[in-house]
Order: sequence, then C-alpha cells, then structure tokens
Amino acid sequence: MKSLKKVRQGVVTSNKMDKTVVVSVERQFAHPMYRKIVKKTKKFMAHDEKNECNIGDTVRIIESRPLSARKRWMVTDILERAK
Repeated sequence: MKSLKKVRQGVVTSNKMDKTVVVSVERQFAHPMYRKIVKKTKKFMAHDEKNECNIGDTVRIIESRPLSARKRWMVTDILERAK
C-alpha cells in the first residue's frame, strides 16, 4: 500500500537549531495567464534526529505528526552532501 504522507525534496538552508533544519523546497509552474515558467520557494522546518544535516545538503523530507509549533516534517534521508 502506498503511503499517504507527502514527500518533498529540497536544500538545507539552516541547521542552527537542535535537531531541526530549515529546508527550502523549490517548485516550477507555468504562470496561468502569461505561460512563463515561474519558480516559487517554500521553507519547511524538519526534524533531524541525529543532527547530521549541514547547510547545502539536498534532503528528502516526509510529512509527520506535529512535532512542535511549526515543525511538521521529518528528514528521511540525505540525497547529496554539500561540496
């Protein structure tokens, strides 16, 4: 059975908090009227249990139960380390 939780992929922009990272997720879409490709970025706060993410890492996050006031995502795996 497929999981109903949302999955996103993004880049870590901050790891200053304990066990929490900020992940920027970028999406592209065509503007409804002008048909130009537009980029939008949204930031998610995600739980990083082992504090192993660094700024610039590409990570996959998955939706979870509310872990704090703003944290509703968890880091599942690090796809690519920052150079």
